[in-house]
Amino acid sequence: MTRIALFQMTTGIDPAANARALVEAVEGAAAGGAAMLFTPEMSGLLDRDRARASGHIVAEADNPVLAAVRDAAARTGTWVHLGSLAVAREGDDRWANRGFVIDASGNIAARYDKIHMFDVDLATGESWRESNAYTPGEAVVTVATPVGRLGLAICYDLRFPALFEALGRQQCDVIAIPAAFTVPTGAAHWHVLQRARAIEASAFVVAAAQVGQHEDGRATYGHSLVIDPWGEVLTDMGGDAARVECVELDLARLAEVRAQLPSLFNKRSIP
Repeated sequence: MTRIALFQMTTGIDPAANARALVEAVEGAAAGGAAMLFTPEMSGLLDRDRARASGHIVAEADNPVLAAVRDAAARTGTWVHLGSLAVAREGDDRWANRGFVIDASGNIAARYDKIHMFDVDLATGESWRESNAYTPGEAVVTVATPVGRLGLAICYDLRFPALFEALGRQQCDVIAIPAAFTVPTGAAHWHVLQRARAIEASAFVVAAAQVGQHEDGRATYGHSLVIDPWGEVLTDMGGDAARVECVELDLARLAEVRAQLPSLFNKRSIP
């Protein structure tokens, strides 16, 4: 059994306050015996006012939230999947939506830039154009961690099966899908898509999510999830409150499921 922790957040427009919340979550995860903490998409800043947000979005090397989490990881000896931060890119007027895997010494073990941009007009009247501000990533990323081989995705990536087929081919044990899902799309699709991705990849899915009413006026769905390789929901943190929760992963379940249903090995190329 391996213990992990999820931080369901209500990220605001002040990076310093968000950094303090993240450090407290790392400390709480360590106190709870977790080997690794998972946080949501845009853990460091969630602000739909891009003019206001731009003053806080800096290069990775200068990001105070990243520095604070790296220090907390090293101080507590805890791995952290920092779901994502908005990061300035050199020579590009658009940012990266970048996730980080930080090891127990505070070193960055992996980075992943969100591949799929959320460009939609919802029936509720909400309109989002992520590609106006962010440059999409191009690489599939996996990394060895205390929970096994971890595959990385972010939020809207959830809707694109080709990414998860690629992660499945790399025999990921766990796939992290941090998110800031809207309430309408979350209510419709969050649970079913997360379960499908776990089943398809025969892997655990850990989906730390933003929740509640945010300072910038948006509302997010919450319901941070841990799902086993059979598609069973191990925990659902609900849609009401920000908090840390610890969950036990039985990594032996991976071999059991893959022996019962060896879809990764039965897969053939479609002409």
